[in-house]
Amino acid sequence: MQKKFYYVITIQYLGYRFHGWQKQPNLKTLHLMIDRTLNFILDKKKFKTLTSGRTDAMVSAENAAFELFLEEPIADFDDFLALFNYNLPQDLRALTIKEVDSTFNIIQHSKIKEYLYVFAFGGKFHPFCAPILTTILDPLDIESMKQAARLFEGEHFLKHYCYRPTDNGIYNRNILKCEIVENTMYTASFFPEQSYILRVKGKGFMRNQIRLMMGALIEVGQGKRTLEDIKASLKPDFKGNNYYIAPASGLILKDIEFE
Repeated sequence: MQKKFYYVITIQYLGYRFHGWQKQPNLKTLHLMIDRTLNFILDKKKFKTLTSGRTDAMVSAENAAFELFLEEPIADFDDFLALFNYNLPQDLRALTIKEVDSTFNIIQHSKIKEYLYVFAFGGKFHPFCAPILTTILDPLDIESMKQAARLFEGEHFLKHYCYRPTDNGIYNRNILKCEIVENTMYTASFFPEQSYILRVKGKGFMRNQIRLMMGALIEVGQGKRTLEDIKASLKPDFKGNNYYIAPASGLILKDIEFE
């Protein structure tokens, strides 16, 4: 039986020009670029890649991960990373590589993810902001949004915050942290004077969950929803309308911790 070798590679990327992670016909995706680069540097040796979770089109990552399956071992990790990075496009970078054993499964392995959503409001800002910062032109009541964000913390029924949910999904989810803070992480000369970050941390997230949560918080900030509306939306018997889905380009996968 052919021995296999298993590696976890962490990466970061600016998602603005990619159509998400998953390979799709005739579209530039992250999985396509990574597999194409690996195929070149591994000189067409057999390999397989699996990701820890698929990001949507235009979503970025500070620290994402994928698992690499090989039939021959990697001799030198530093040389491998250097060659990989030399051939990846400039908006995609490999950070670390480590060997794991056959019991590790990057999809099923328990993990905690932290997402950030970067936003500013009340003006038309420099176009260079667009890849990582969402602009809300209307004024927003940030204090109300901060209070509403805290309501998501803990265990809740979050079917309302899943895009196109089915009847057999698991919607009781535990959110470890949900807060809005001033943005001191990302700065540039062309950024607005003041911007904010929604920080959300939890074990598992559903399709568009963070963007739907952010959409709900924006509507609170605009005075279209109340704190009571948010509380009601976290219960199984909620029959209200879908919230606005916030744009993808403000969303960043900040970190993945494997337990």
